[in-house]
Amino acid sequence: MDVSTIIRKTLRVPRSAAPAGDGAVVARQMDAVLATAGYKATRELLEHVAGLEPGAATDLAVDVVGAARALVGDHVRHNAYFIDFPRGVPDTVEFWVSCLRSAFVPDKRRKATDKELLALLGDGLVGLLDLPRYGRYQHTYAELLAAHDELIASVKDRVTLLRLGGSLEDETHALYRTLAESATPLGEADLGLLAELADGCADVELTAVPVRENRAVLNAARLTAGRPLVAVDTVLDVLRTACQASGGDVTLAEPTRFRSFSRRERRVLLAALDHVVAGNEGKLGDVNRFSRRFKRLGEYLHPHEYPRFPNARDVFAVARGEKTAQSTAGRAEAAFAADDVAGAAAILTAAPGMLLRSLDRLLRNASEAEQDDVLDAAAKVLGSVSGRVLCSVREHLGNRAEPDAARVFTTRGRRAWVTEDTRPPLPGDVVTRACALIDAELTSRLPRYEHLVVDPAVLDVALPLSGKASEDGFAVLPRGSRSHVDGEVLRFFTHWRQTSRSTDFDLSALLLDADFHYAGHVSWTNLRDGGAVYSGDVTDARDGASEFIDIPRDSVSAAYVVPQVNIYSGEGFDEVAESMFGWMTRDREQAGAPFEARTVRTRSDMRGGGRVALPIVFARCHDGSWTATWLHLYLTGSPNFNRVEANRAGTAGLVRGMLRRRYLTVAHLVGLMRAAGTKVTEWEPGVELDGPVTFLGVHQPDGLPDAAEVITLDRLNRLVPN
Repeated sequence: MDVSTIIRKTLRVPRSAAPAGDGAVVARQMDAVLATAGYKATRELLEHVAGLEPGAATDLAVDVVGAARALVGDHVRHNAYFIDFPRGVPDTVEFWVSCLRSAFVPDKRRKATDKELLALLGDGLVGLLDLPRYGRYQHTYAELLAAHDELIASVKDRVTLLRLGGSLEDETHALYRTLAESATPLGEADLGLLAELADGCADVELTAVPVRENRAVLNAARLTAGRPLVAVDTVLDVLRTACQASGGDVTLAEPTRFRSFSRRERRVLLAALDHVVAGNEGKLGDVNRFSRRFKRLGEYLHPHEYPRFPNARDVFAVARGEKTAQSTAGRAEAAFAADDVAGAAAILTAAPGMLLRSLDRLLRNASEAEQDDVLDAAAKVLGSVSGRVLCSVREHLGNRAEPDAARVFTTRGRRAWVTEDTRPPLPGDVVTRACALIDAELTSRLPRYEHLVVDPAVLDVALPLSGKASEDGFAVLPRGSRSHVDGEVLRFFTHWRQTSRSTDFDLSALLLDADFHYAGHVSWTNLRDGGAVYSGDVTDARDGASEFIDIPRDSVSAAYVVPQVNIYSGEGFDEVAESMFGWMTRDREQAGAPFEARTVRTRSDMRGGGRVALPIVFARCHDGSWTATWLHLYLTGSPNFNRVEANRAGTAGLVRGMLRRRYLTVAHLVGLMRAAGTKVTEWEPGVELDGPVTFLGVHQPDGLPDAAEVITLDRLNRLVPN
């Protein structure tokens, strides 16, 4: 594992094992460079670098600075089409006409009249992309910087602490444990990182691996190493392992093309299947959901060559339709078809997670007498349900006492669509009883902290119930999380770099009123709207391209501002070499270049499968303050020519549904801990803390006791009980 990855994931710098020496000059230089990107090295980190041999100190400093700058997007040059942005941005039509004049007026020494220009154009149609000036930088990055005054430092600028960690081996093992033992599913990037770590950390002891996808990643490494699979208790666990070992989708959302397995690997996989089914033929019911994939897997495992695994052969017999196996879900559906809701609930007690996920449907279709039976059945199995599912169902039920503003569906790939909510709401007393049952179970599982010190900024963060509801990046929060927005000017930015085809991303902003109706937009088709300003359209990104939008908070009257990135043409978000979105805040008098790393509040990757990215939404509160709510969603869009005007209705409905939803936040679990007797106090900078404390916040501050346990964004999923 390299140092940069550890820094990027934990904001800790592994200790170097290099010889001692005098690296004081390097330490001072490193600290100065970090300050320009909004970072501050702790005293321990500076002392460590200063105590290294100069060459080794330089190598470590280069890794630290490179990783820190990349986190906020400062590893690339962010040029803007209009060199004076946000000043000097012309009217949209005037700009287009100037591009036409530049292309078609032969005498550059005089300005042609509109009549002359029309005569030169004749009757032909001219595309903007055909004009030499349009969509291509007309100046270098150095010229852009020369055109802007230096950024004036402000106490409001972001300062992120970088701390000294343990040895590289210790930090690697700690990161491995954090990922493997996560109580919630990981995102794509973290799953890939776990797979990379699994090869070198096979002997690291783990307390538990509750998420099945994580188990499959670890088992795929064991399979390659010739070891037996562990913690396998369903046939799908084996299928996931085979998919991961073949470089496919461990989540089973997409089909996998299996590779050829060695005889040793075939024996391991078949032995695992045989062990799962032995003595429990009910496990065969899961085969029906993925019968095609099991048939394909059987073609690669050759189960007929291994007569000592008869139960494994039954798996493939069910997949081929030669043997019947009814699943728990199938028997429950039969009970539903017979209007026997209580019977369906009783059947689902054999699959506790499925019962909890079906609780809304069961209660919605139950009579008053059956509602008691359903809640009794749920109460019996709560102890067998994962904490993640409990939290997810608790959040869902908290929104079911009244119809949703809009019913929003999201996929694992973060695709989203909206429809009308036609479900009748659940009775308020039923919702209250069900939520009380879940809260009691969660309370019994929550960790017992002697003294919990909470940064108020973390209370509105939605519980990270899945890494797939987020993106990799810097200070990125889970979907539904809200945070306060400071600064007089809000500036969005996007940067992308194409892989092989000419690719045009368009940063845009949809403006909505208090009723979520269209109130304007800013994009390449409308460079200005009120005080909002667009930096100009860049249409080719072979060397990388950046676009910006300025939103002066006191000049924009919209109640909601929805930044989005539309793919106009070329490669998708998951095809380009690099793709990011972020936002900065600054005061007007600070000046500076379009991109200033120390003003970046968050930066997230964009790797979804849709053609329109909706990373976040900003809302104006009644008191004039602003909040940011993370979405991490993608619209399918069109294959090409996506524009903010074309998707405004769907976007407005989606935003309305997302903002009206009540998410289960950190505040809810903190409230349960407080009610259970945990001492909870609010973090105040400068106030000394005595005794053992656990700090809960977005980032770790200075001033905590040396022995304090710290839970920040990178470990927030530890709050979710197993």
